[in-house]
Amino acid sequence: MGNRGMEELIPLVNRLQDAFSSIGHNSSFDLPQIAVVGGQSAGKSSVLENFVGKDFLPRGSGIVTRRPLVPDLTLSSKFTDFDEVRQEIEAETDRVTGHNKGISPVPINLRVYSPIVLNLTLVDLPGMTKVPVGDQPADIEHQIREMLMQFVTKDNCLLLAVSPANSDLANSDALKIAKEVDPQGQSPPPPPSGPQSVGGGGLTGLLRIL
Repeated sequence: MGNRGMEELIPLVNRLQDAFSSIGHNSSFDLPQIAVVGGQSAGKSSVLENFVGKDFLPRGSGIVTRRPLVPDLTLSSKFTDFDEVRQEIEAETDRVTGHNKGISPVPINLRVYSPIVLNLTLVDLPGMTKVPVGDQPADIEHQIREMLMQFVTKDNCLLLAVSPANSDLANSDALKIAKEVDPQGQSPPPPPSGPQSVGGGGLTGLLRIL
Protein backbone atom coordinates (compact mmCIF):
# COMPACT_ATOMS: atom_id res chain seq x y z
CA MET A 1 0.00 0.00 0.00
CA GLY A 2 1.33 3.43 -0.91
CA ASN A 3 1.83 6.48 1.27
CA ARG A 4 -1.68 7.85 1.80
CA GLY A 5 -0.49 11.37 2.53
CA MET A 6 1.50 11.45 -0.73
CA GLU A 7 -1.45 9.99 -2.68
CA GLU A 8 -3.65 12.84 -1.41
CA LEU A 9 -0.95 15.45 -2.07
CA ILE A 10 -0.28 14.48 -5.71
CA PRO A 11 -3.65 15.66 -7.15
CA LEU A 12 -3.36 18.98 -5.28
CA VAL A 13 0.14 19.67 -6.59
CA ASN A 14 -0.97 18.63 -10.09
CA ARG A 15 -3.75 21.24 -10.03
CA LEU A 16 -1.32 23.91 -8.84
CA GLN A 17 1.09 23.01 -11.65
CA ASP A 18 -1.73 23.28 -14.19
CA ALA A 19 -2.73 26.71 -12.84
CA PHE A 20 0.83 28.06 -13.09
CA SER A 21 1.30 26.59 -16.57
CA SER A 22 -1.91 28.19 -17.83
CA ILE A 23 -0.47 31.66 -17.09
CA GLY A 24 2.96 30.85 -18.54
CA HIS A 25 4.90 30.30 -15.32
CA ASN A 26 6.68 27.33 -13.79
CA SER A 27 5.27 26.04 -10.53
CA SER A 28 7.50 26.17 -7.45
CA PHE A 29 5.67 23.10 -6.07
CA ASP A 30 7.51 20.01 -7.26
CA LEU A 31 6.92 16.34 -6.64
CA PRO A 32 9.71 13.78 -7.06
CA GLN A 33 10.26 13.35 -10.79
CA ILE A 34 12.37 11.57 -13.41
CA ALA A 35 13.90 13.86 -16.06
CA VAL A 36 14.81 12.18 -19.36
CA VAL A 37 17.94 13.79 -20.85
CA GLY A 38 19.79 13.06 -24.10
CA GLY A 39 20.82 14.37 -27.49
CA GLN A 40 18.49 14.83 -30.44
CA SER A 41 17.09 11.53 -31.76
CA ALA A 42 18.76 9.62 -28.91
CA GLY A 43 15.53 7.74 -28.13
CA LYS A 44 14.33 9.74 -25.10
CA SER A 45 10.70 9.71 -26.18
CA SER A 46 10.75 5.95 -26.74
CA VAL A 47 12.14 5.38 -23.25
CA LEU A 48 9.47 7.63 -21.77
CA GLU A 49 6.69 5.89 -23.73
CA ASN A 50 7.81 2.59 -22.22
CA PHE A 51 6.84 3.96 -18.81
CA VAL A 52 3.36 4.72 -20.14
CA GLY A 53 2.93 1.62 -22.29
CA LYS A 54 1.58 3.64 -25.26
CA ASP A 55 2.98 5.48 -28.29
CA PHE A 56 1.75 9.05 -27.89
CA LEU A 57 4.68 11.45 -28.34
CA PRO A 58 5.32 13.43 -31.56
CA ARG A 59 7.91 12.04 -33.96
CA GLY A 60 10.02 13.68 -36.65
CA SER A 61 13.50 14.73 -37.71
CA GLY A 62 15.59 17.35 -35.94
CA ILE A 63 14.30 18.89 -32.73
CA VAL A 64 10.77 17.61 -31.99
CA THR A 65 10.47 18.17 -28.24
CA ARG A 66 10.61 21.98 -28.04
CA ARG A 67 9.00 22.50 -24.63
CA PRO A 68 9.44 20.45 -21.46
CA LEU A 69 6.67 17.83 -21.39
CA VAL A 70 5.64 16.73 -17.90
CA PRO A 71 3.48 13.58 -17.97
CA ASP A 72 2.08 12.53 -14.59
CA LEU A 73 1.24 8.83 -14.50
CA THR A 74 -1.87 8.17 -12.43
CA LEU A 75 -3.23 4.76 -11.50
CA SER A 76 -6.74 4.74 -12.95
CA SER A 77 -8.96 3.05 -15.52
CA LYS A 78 -9.68 6.08 -17.74
CA PHE A 79 -9.08 5.73 -21.48
CA THR A 80 -8.36 8.16 -24.32
CA ASP A 81 -7.29 8.35 -27.97
CA PHE A 82 -3.49 8.62 -27.93
CA ASP A 83 -3.41 9.92 -31.51
CA GLU A 84 -5.40 12.93 -30.29
CA VAL A 85 -3.00 13.28 -27.35
CA ARG A 86 -0.07 13.49 -29.80
CA GLN A 87 -1.87 16.09 -31.93
CA GLU A 88 -2.67 18.18 -28.86
CA ILE A 89 0.97 18.11 -27.73
CA GLU A 90 2.05 19.31 -31.19
CA ALA A 91 -0.60 22.06 -31.26
CA GLU A 92 0.24 23.27 -27.75
CA THR A 93 3.96 23.31 -28.63
CA ASP A 94 3.34 25.39 -31.76
CA ARG A 95 1.04 27.76 -29.87
CA VAL A 96 3.93 28.95 -27.69
CA THR A 97 7.00 28.31 -29.87
CA GLY A 98 5.68 28.92 -33.39
CA HIS A 99 5.94 26.57 -36.36
CA ASN A 100 9.64 26.90 -37.19
CA LYS A 101 11.57 24.90 -34.56
CA GLY A 102 11.46 27.55 -31.81
CA ILE A 103 11.82 26.43 -28.17
CA SER A 104 10.31 27.50 -24.84
CA PRO A 105 10.96 26.59 -21.18
CA VAL A 106 7.22 26.75 -20.37
CA PRO A 107 6.20 23.14 -19.71
CA ILE A 108 3.23 21.21 -21.07
CA ASN A 109 1.54 19.32 -18.24
CA LEU A 110 -0.07 16.02 -19.23
CA ARG A 111 -2.01 13.53 -17.09
CA VAL A 112 -1.70 9.91 -18.15
CA TYR A 113 -4.25 7.61 -16.50
CA SER A 114 -3.68 3.85 -16.62
CA PRO A 115 -4.54 0.81 -14.48
CA ILE A 116 -0.99 -0.57 -14.94
CA VAL A 117 1.33 2.31 -13.96
CA LEU A 118 2.92 3.60 -10.77
CA ASN A 119 2.24 7.19 -9.72
CA LEU A 120 5.21 8.95 -11.36
CA THR A 121 6.07 12.38 -12.66
CA LEU A 122 8.28 12.27 -15.76
CA VAL A 123 9.87 15.13 -17.70
CA ASP A 124 10.63 14.83 -21.42
CA LEU A 125 13.17 17.56 -22.20
CA PRO A 126 14.38 18.97 -25.55
CA GLY A 127 17.30 17.07 -27.04
CA MET A 128 20.68 18.73 -26.73
CA THR A 129 21.87 20.28 -29.98
CA LYS A 130 24.67 22.58 -31.11
CA VAL A 131 23.56 24.09 -34.45
CA PRO A 132 20.48 26.39 -34.58
CA VAL A 133 17.81 25.81 -37.24
CA GLY A 134 14.64 27.69 -38.16
CA ASP A 135 13.69 30.30 -35.57
CA GLN A 136 16.10 28.96 -32.97
CA PRO A 137 18.48 31.52 -31.41
CA ALA A 138 22.20 31.48 -32.13
CA ASP A 139 22.84 30.33 -28.54
CA ILE A 140 20.45 27.36 -28.80
CA GLU A 141 23.01 25.02 -27.19
CA HIS A 142 23.28 27.28 -24.13
CA GLN A 143 19.51 27.82 -23.87
CA ILE A 144 18.70 24.10 -23.96
CA ARG A 145 21.42 23.39 -21.42
CA GLU A 146 20.00 26.04 -19.09
CA MET A 147 16.51 24.55 -19.55
CA LEU A 148 17.77 21.07 -18.67
CA MET A 149 19.59 22.37 -15.61
CA GLN A 150 16.40 23.99 -14.29
CA PHE A 151 15.00 20.48 -13.88
CA VAL A 152 17.91 18.11 -13.25
CA THR A 153 19.58 20.15 -10.50
CA LYS A 154 16.53 19.91 -8.23
CA ASP A 155 16.97 17.70 -5.18
CA ASN A 156 13.74 15.87 -5.99
CA CYS A 157 14.78 15.00 -9.57
CA LEU A 158 16.21 11.68 -10.73
CA LEU A 159 18.17 12.14 -13.97
CA LEU A 160 17.69 9.43 -16.59
CA ALA A 161 20.45 9.86 -19.21
CA VAL A 162 19.63 8.28 -22.59
CA SER A 163 22.24 7.54 -25.27
CA PRO A 164 21.91 5.67 -28.59
CA ALA A 165 23.12 2.09 -28.26
CA ASN A 166 25.34 2.43 -31.33
CA SER A 167 27.19 5.53 -30.07
CA ASP A 168 30.39 5.89 -28.04
CA LEU A 169 29.34 6.59 -24.45
CA ALA A 170 32.57 8.56 -23.99
CA ASN A 171 30.99 11.21 -26.24
CA SER A 172 27.57 11.20 -24.59
CA ASP A 173 26.27 14.71 -23.80
CA ALA A 174 23.67 13.16 -21.50
CA LEU A 175 26.31 11.40 -19.41
CA LYS A 176 28.34 14.60 -19.24
CA ILE A 177 25.33 16.39 -17.73
CA ALA A 178 24.70 13.46 -15.39
CA LYS A 179 28.27 13.56 -14.06
CA GLU A 180 28.02 17.31 -13.46
CA VAL A 181 24.85 17.11 -11.38
CA ASP A 182 25.47 13.68 -9.86
CA PRO A 183 29.25 13.31 -9.36
CA GLN A 184 28.72 10.49 -6.83
CA GLY A 185 26.84 8.39 -9.40
CA GLN A 186 23.58 8.03 -7.46
CA SER A 187 21.40 8.04 -10.61
CA PRO A 188 20.77 4.75 -12.47
CA PRO A 189 23.04 3.70 -15.37
CA PRO A 190 21.96 5.12 -18.74
CA PRO A 191 19.49 3.00 -20.72
CA PRO A 192 20.80 2.48 -24.28
CA SER A 193 18.09 3.09 -26.89
CA GLY A 194 17.79 1.49 -30.32
CA PRO A 195 19.75 -1.72 -29.59
CA GLN A 196 18.40 -3.22 -32.83
CA SER A 197 20.78 -0.89 -34.71
CA VAL A 198 23.87 -2.36 -33.03
CA GLY A 199 25.83 -5.08 -34.74
CA GLY A 200 29.08 -7.02 -34.42
CA GLY A 201 31.39 -5.95 -31.63
CA GLY A 202 29.07 -3.10 -30.69
CA LEU A 203 26.49 -5.60 -29.45
CA THR A 204 29.10 -7.24 -27.22
CA GLY A 205 29.90 -3.85 -25.69
CA LEU A 206 26.20 -3.14 -25.15
CA LEU A 207 25.73 -6.44 -23.33
CA ARG A 208 28.63 -5.56 -21.03
CA ILE A 209 26.83 -2.31 -20.13
CA LEU A 210 23.56 -4.12 -19.45
